[in-house]
Amino acid sequence: MKAVQFAQYGDPDVLQVREVPDPTPGPGDVLVQVKATTVNRLDLFQRNGSRPVDKLPFTAGLEAAGIVVKDSQGFHAGERVMTTRAARAVGGGGYASMIAVPAEDLVRIPEGVSFEEAVAAGLTASTAWGSLFDIGHLKAGERVLIWAGSSGVGIWAIQFAKQAGAWVVTTTSSNEKVSELRRLGADMVINQREENVAEVIQNNVHGVNLVIELVSTTLQTSIESCTPDGRIVLVGNLGGQQATIDTQQCRLKRVHIIGGHRRVAAGKTLGKIVLVHS
Repeated sequence: MKAVQFAQYGDPDVLQVREVPDPTPGPGDVLVQVKATTVNRLDLFQRNGSRPVDKLPFTAGLEAAGIVVKDSQGFHAGERVMTTRAARAVGGGGYASMIAVPAEDLVRIPEGVSFEEAVAAGLTASTAWGSLFDIGHLKAGERVLIWAGSSGVGIWAIQFAKQAGAWVVTTTSSNEKVSELRRLGADMVINQREENVAEVIQNNVHGVNLVIELVSTTLQTSIESCTPDGRIVLVGNLGGQQATIDTQQCRLKRVHIIGGHRRVAAGKTLGKIVLVHS
């Protein structure tokens, strides 16, 4: 079969289409013919070497959607499925003609949802949902700040939060994106390059109850944007992995900073898979 691999780290030019052996499913695996995949930010980090992989050459691709090849583990040939954990597949990730995936990592795609739509909603939608509700405990009537509104997670988080009855403020670095972010449901959009985010929020709504922190280097601004007893879910580090904060302000405001990541327990823990469609 064909797979897209890289044998060294670098720019996109290191990606090569190669002939590789078909995957052999192990106990508990399901063989899937891949119809769609994504380019996730971690895929980029792995390819450029900032998040090194265990072994080269490597088949990237965290997510994949496709068709079950033959009956296995309760799945039937011809069923449409998706996974956000293609990296656990036999032989590598979703940038391949076929993958053999643990059955526990698969979810069936509902009728009316395309392969492309399903896989595009995978990691970003589930991360947004988990950060807002499973970790952030967002409730109707609360105010939430979502950094990087036009990012993959940001786009989903805005829509989920608005649907849940929250008041939503988000950030952007481009005025050209403001109207689209408002269309998605943002009540307020702040250009972080032109305005002081915390100042605008405190002056207009006296703080937010929850922050979805996708940048990390803006953590101090997130603390300043919170109400007393506010919650910050630290989801991503688009701006870098280091941040400086005023610990006294964090302590006095009783701000809760919570890490958001799916690998949060030792051993084997299965989480919920949330697929929202209409």
